[in-house]
Amino acid sequence: MYILLWQFRPKPGFEKEFESAYGPGGDWVRFFRNGDGYLGTKLLKETGSAFYITIDEWSSKEAYETFRSKHEARYRELDQQFEALTSSETHLGSFSLL
Repeated sequence: MYILLWQFRPKPGFEKEFESAYGPGGDWVRFFRNGDGYLGTKLLKETGSAFYITIDEWSSKEAYETFRSKHEARYRELDQQFEALTSSETHLGSFSLL
């Protein structure tokens, strides 16, 4: 399994829109569902703050990289579309399950 972790801070007042875009039924999940090897995304919110983590799970690094290379243009479109919702976005790392 290949896991990507991202940290986000939505801009004040945009939390609900952020949750809609990045949550279980959101645009990112619908996009990733087109990929062979996509296993799911979890959206976590820190209690008492506007700090979020996404956990994207793929069957393998190769599955993720193949999807990204085939759909890079759409990936960039979504990234630009939702950039206005966040004050920060940080890739925390990519991990393999041991």
